[in-house]
Amino acid sequence: MGDAVEEAYRAHWARLVALLTAQFRDLDLAEETLQEAFAAAVSHWPAEGIPRNPAAWLLTTARRRAVDRLRRDATAARNLPLLVKEEEVLDVYQSDDASQIPDERLQLIFTCCHPAMAMESRIALTLRFVGGLTTAEIARLFLVSEPTMAARLGRAKKRLSAAGIPFGVPERHELGERRAGVLAVIYLVFTEGYAATSGDRLIREDLAGEAIRLGRLMAELMPGDSEVTALLALMVLHHARRAARLDSEGEIVLLAEQDRELWRWSEIDVGLSLLTGSASDIDRPGPYLLQAAIAGAHARARHAADTDWPTIAKLYARLEQVTGSAVVRLNRAVAVAHVSGPQAALDLLVGLEEELPRHHLLPATRADLLRRLGRRTEAIAEYDRALELVRTDAERTFLLARRTRC
Repeated sequence: MGDAVEEAYRAHWARLVALLTAQFRDLDLAEETLQEAFAAAVSHWPAEGIPRNPAAWLLTTARRRAVDRLRRDATAARNLPLLVKEEEVLDVYQSDDASQIPDERLQLIFTCCHPAMAMESRIALTLRFVGGLTTAEIARLFLVSEPTMAARLGRAKKRLSAAGIPFGVPERHELGERRAGVLAVIYLVFTEGYAATSGDRLIREDLAGEAIRLGRLMAELMPGDSEVTALLALMVLHHARRAARLDSEGEIVLLAEQDRELWRWSEIDVGLSLLTGSASDIDRPGPYLLQAAIAGAHARARHAADTDWPTIAKLYARLEQVTGSAVVRLNRAVAVAHVSGPQAALDLLVGLEEELPRHHLLPATRADLLRRLGRRTEAIAEYDRALELVRTDAERTFLLARRTRC
């Protein structure tokens, strides 16, 4: 029965917290009462059986708890007639069709990404309440401790409430100023789904699929924006390779060694079509367009030997100019190794330790380059550093195997 509650959490958390926020205009109240509803499900479902419509059961339970809490709050007395009326229609959602429950997630994204909020707060709030990530997962994305992130989320929610930010999608003339935060959030949700930061599941298809769904909503809302379209293309192209990224035992398969017959070529066609649609801005590209172009170059190679590494290396160089990102420099080094050799790639990694002190892929990449140069003792030391930092079981198994062969 615990699996049923967990499945319901992954499937319905974000949608329900958005709907509760829309109704009560209180993010804290929405989160707390929905958490209570899930706790109630853990207690009741084993005895009563799984409801025909778990989302409606959770929504009804959370709403009733919210109404009860507001009734106990003397400051909410003026709202009691409205709350009673809302309670009377709760059962309208008790059908077999969860699609009858309204979907307010896009509104919640834009609320959390209001420009009055600091960018870090926008991203953290939306990852929590729209992406459904736990505080621990968000902490790992930000490379901070869980208590630190919990405190940040608490401050961000207070700021959201104090600023009196309205719930809803902004007017069209306001979309541009919120776009960067919204796209960053969607991509971070996808990133956690594409390569989880910890645990025994490297790929979380639910999160990746949610990010793609949100990307499609954004593309519908802003159809002429090349960065919005490019982000959707980037996610679709990456996600199309999911079936080939792990072997039958759940171990990592490097891109060059993947069985490309397992790639979802119909999805790749969709991604390449989206990329073509956003390519008009290639002379003044944004970061997502450049990343999508890199993903497209990989996707066009039916065989690993056909990969256009010189073009990919050039695209990474442009991306580094645009973003100044140390992670981009790390990825660029991998491409440069294919074009100019491992020593040229190692040279690019000099100085990145200060910017990526807890990123396991930095010592892992350095280890592989040193191994290719025949510097095995140094390579083993780098593998050991990577193993101290890695958090997913699949990546740990992969690094151990590499270290053993070295």
